[in-house]
Amino acid sequence: MTHQLPARTANGLRVLDLFCCQGGAGMGYRLAGFNVTGIDTAPQPRYPFAFHQADALAYLAEHGTEFDLIHASPPCQRYTNAQKIRGNDHPDLVEPLRKLLAAIGRPYVIENVPGAPLLDPVELCGTMFGLRTYRHRLFETSFPVAHLHHPRHLAPNAKMGRPVHDGEFMHIVGNFSNVPLARDVMGMPWASRDGLREAIPPAYTAHIAHAFLTSTEVAA
Repeated sequence: MTHQLPARTANGLRVLDLFCCQGGAGMGYRLAGFNVTGIDTAPQPRYPFAFHQADALAYLAEHGTEFDLIHASPPCQRYTNAQKIRGNDHPDLVEPLRKLLAAIGRPYVIENVPGAPLLDPVELCGTMFGLRTYRHRLFETSFPVAHLHHPRHLAPNAKMGRPVHDGEFMHIVGNFSNVPLARDVMGMPWASRDGLREAIPPAYTAHIAHAFLTSTEVAA
């Protein structure tokens, strides 16, 4: 069953979606009413909003002050257990990203996998939003975000390479099978297999965006 998210009226705010891939994070902000601009070093023909192919940190340094909120999802490979086991070396972009965000002074979100060196992060899981995937992700934010109740993980993950059976959750990583089901589970009907396995569900950033809008309203 598709997890439907109600779209809000445009709020006139601009969000910069760094390391955007195919737009899972960006869609959550759009559903919350934001005008979204995505940045990625690779071409992203499936990205559904305004897009610039560029180095994320360089674009942030030059244009960050033009936006009301900055979301960044730097590559997670350095922090995943699979890459650590294989001994692969990937750059740590979180610390230089955080320093640049602090210098720019705009509200921000940094998203990554469990194990990434985020500061006082909120963890989100698909079970919090009625999704058929666990997909834990951490969010470091410069504004308060409520911790949601984390339901127990009662459903097993389907084993890689075979169909997802009734009662199982989908583990959308690697060369998973059944892209149409994954699109439905994630709420990303436009995305390819590559885009889905790199994405976060729009439900996550819609929640983050609501927290930002609430904190902005309180501050005003």
